[in-house]
Amino acid sequence: MKLPIKARGLVREDEKGILDLRLYSIGKSNNKKNEYKIDRTAIEIHLVDDKPLEDIPTAWLKLHLLSLRHYKPNELNLENIFSILPNLVWDRRGFGWRAESYLEKEYGDMAADFSIEDPNFDEEGLVKSFGTDGLVLAELGHIKSIDKFPPMTNHVIPSDVRIADVSRVRLGAYLGKGTTVMHEGFVNYNAGTEGPNMIEGRISAGVFVGKDSDLGGGSSTMGTLSGGNDEVIKVGERCLLGANSGIGISLGNDCIVEAGLYLTAGTKVTMLENNKVLKALELSGKDGILYFRDSLSGKVCAKPNKVEFKLNKVLHDNN
Repeated sequence: MKLPIKARGLVREDEKGILDLRLYSIGKSNNKKNEYKIDRTAIEIHLVDDKPLEDIPTAWLKLHLLSLRHYKPNELNLENIFSILPNLVWDRRGFGWRAESYLEKEYGDMAADFSIEDPNFDEEGLVKSFGTDGLVLAELGHIKSIDKFPPMTNHVIPSDVRIADVSRVRLGAYLGKGTTVMHEGFVNYNAGTEGPNMIEGRISAGVFVGKDSDLGGGSSTMGTLSGGNDEVIKVGERCLLGANSGIGISLGNDCIVEAGLYLTAGTKVTMLENNKVLKALELSGKDGILYFRDSLSGKVCAKPNKVEFKLNKVLHDNN
């Protein structure tokens, strides 16, 4: 799908502004500029120029375009998204609320119930004791998260994927067909998989994983949101990150990182072919490398990978 794009949907607002949207159609726009129009609860959004974000509706539209597979990670400009989106309480129905108004609404309903059950009920005491920076009653167990991004499946369910815990995939994630995200897996917005893939580790913002690769349990990919990392990390095809491993460099195709080994850009790597010592950054994106730590010397080493890694087709063909 190419720009310009028009989307229509329903919008929820409070006295402070827009809370969330429910888009029901996305198509071609004839507009000449970015804008949105609200008529009571209906909203129409036009995305003409892909520039840094200036408003909530455009941010939501771009996140939808990613999760609907119209654009891959890093193909849309999401600059300013954290300053644009409000931090909301997400309930079991998928609606977002500002924390104060959500608690006020819920405790108002509870106060009515308590006053019937307890003739000595102190409504003023309830309001004073329970709330943000205070106590929360068990009845509020239906709060699913407090975040700027809702779970993706509140708004988009991609075809041919499995997600064991939907709270661990944010709206704006791109999941290619055949992707399985297990309970320990996490996929951030503007990140994702080409598919098929097995994800039991963390895919940070900006990271894209090539087809037939596996991120083992507890593994990590370094994103671009924090820590000053400007390098966009990619994982090539047919790669394996062992359990609790991590990368701060890109992997080419057919690479393996040993379980428990974290490769940052500055990690000193000994090339066993010629005993030359390089920074891991110098190997970023190169194909066919096995990274491991020598169990006797403790040195991080690399050698040509002669193992052909394959996903278990049974786990992905029937998603």
